[in-house]
Order: sequence, then C-alpha cells, then structure tokens
Amino acid sequence: MAASSSLPTVVLLMGPTATGKTELAAALSQALPLDVVSVDSAMVYRDMDIGTAKPDAAFLRRCPHRLIDICDPAEPYSAGRFVNDARREVEQIHAAGRIPLLAGGTMLYFRALQQGLADLPQADPALRAEIDAEAAAEGWPAMHERLRRVDPDAAARIRPRDSQRIQRALEVFRLTGETLSALQSAATAEAPRWSYVKLALWPEDRAALAERIAARFRLMLQAGFEHEVENLRSRPDLNPELPSMRAVGYRQLWEYLDGHYDRAEAERRAIVATRQLAKRQLTWMRAERDLCRIDPDVDKAAAAIDNVRSKIAQAD
Repeated sequence: MAASSSLPTVVLLMGPTATGKTELAAALSQALPLDVVSVDSAMVYRDMDIGTAKPDAAFLRRCPHRLIDICDPAEPYSAGRFVNDARREVEQIHAAGRIPLLAGGTMLYFRALQQGLADLPQADPALRAEIDAEAAAEGWPAMHERLRRVDPDAAARIRPRDSQRIQRALEVFRLTGETLSALQSAATAEAPRWSYVKLALWPEDRAALAERIAARFRLMLQAGFEHEVENLRSRPDLNPELPSMRAVGYRQLWEYLDGHYDRAEAERRAIVATRQLAKRQLTWMRAERDLCRIDPDVDKAAAAIDNVRSKIAQAD
C-alpha cells in the first residue's frame, strides 16, 4: 500500500541476503527521522552473531536496532510473536514522533505484519511426537510426499527436508481436517494500521549476488563461525531441529561437527543453502505490491533516501 495521509507511516526495507540491508538501514536512519526495527528470524537469538551477520556493538551504538538479541536459541520464535513485538515497537516509535524503519530479510514476517495471521490451532505435543516418530521411521521427504497428497499448495512452498514446516502443516490437517493452505486463504485480513513505504534491494546481477554470498560465508568462517557453532552445540538444551539451529550455515556446520561430512563439504552446502534462501526471498518479494526496487550494486543509499523523503512528504 502506498503512503497515505490518513495513517501513520512505516517504512519497510526488504531484500535477499547479502545485499546490504543493514548498511542501507543505517544510512537511512542517519539522513531521516527513522528508528530501525530488525525483521530477521535469526538475529532475534542471543549468541548467534557471526552466522547471522548481526551488526556488532559499535555499529549498534551508531544505529540501534530493535528486536535483536531478544530470546535464547533454545526458545522458538514465531511469526506470531514477531507481529506482536513489531507492533509494540512501531507504536513506541510513532509515540516518540519518529518513523519506524523495519529492515530485514524474513519475508514471512513482512507479510504477517501487513496481512495478519490465520487463526490456526495451537500445537499438540502428542500429535507432534506421533508425526516425529513417523518421520524417524520414513524420513521427512516421505512425510513431505504425504503432505503433497493432502495439501499440494503447502507442499509446493515447503522444502522436502523442512521438518518444522512439514510437521506443522500435517499437524494442522490432522487436528482440523482442513489444509493449512485453506485456513490461511480464509484468514480475515485486518484493517490496515499503517501506510507503508516499501523499499526492496533487488539485485539485477544474480551471479554477482552468488559470489557475494560465497565470499561473505568464507569471511564468517575466518571470523570464528565454526567456534560459535561449537559453543552452541555444547549446550545440552540445544539440538539441530530447533528453529534457531536450522538457520542457514548453523545447520551445515552442526552436521559437519557431528561427522556427517568434512569442513569443505559443510562450506559448500552452506553456500548453496544461502543461495537458495536468496532465491526464495526474491520469490516472496515478487508478490509484494508497490515496491520501490533499488539495485544494491549502484548508489542505493541516495536512491532510497530520496524515495523515502518524497513519500513521507506526500503523507504529511
């Protein structure tokens, strides 16, 4: 939705991984009266710094980010919790007379904030244990095939080894007799709370993006990413199936440390997984309306600042 004078303004800055969203958010907040709220499902976790490309302490002193380091890796974080947290932060920023800038790459969170969430049943521990037992016997790809037979739309969106999302889709179907896709489609959209100015870092050169992803992951390894995962893996309350440990890079290094393959293969798999993540992020972005596309390989800050300044002026 474009900016409108009848609703408070919220700026959204989205884009695939490794396109410079954090740096652009800082440039925007320095040039305009914007306060940054992170939209990142991995940066919410404490002690997950290197592999999430989390801004360091010096950067955060210059450009504070809300919703970073707000929960422990043992604690699952969800889109529903994000919506509640983000709404609170947005209201506080508006109350202070400033404009929220929500920046990140978790596209589900952007969509949930704008469109609301379906009224889905709560988790059923016994049913989840039953599904997990079936998966242990048959494998998650086989469970994905079961999902495809009952909810092909959900299966098309979910990867065959995405155990958490497969489990949830099957759980919803078994609890309600309705598919997850049908319940999500039937969700009643809330009346808009805010007017959105949407910016998207949209790389035209995909080969260059792939190279940046590879180079950044190698820099993460040099910075001690493996040691970060070792420390997390040493905790008895963490396991590779938790949402935090399923983040790209963390899962591959955990599996390497478990002896499933060597370090070079872990590096290769992590880079491939990150490139696949970027592809999925771009697919989500194509469904967004009213995006101002900005090529990260050109002068993105100047273009974004001019766009946001003009939209804010129109809303006043």
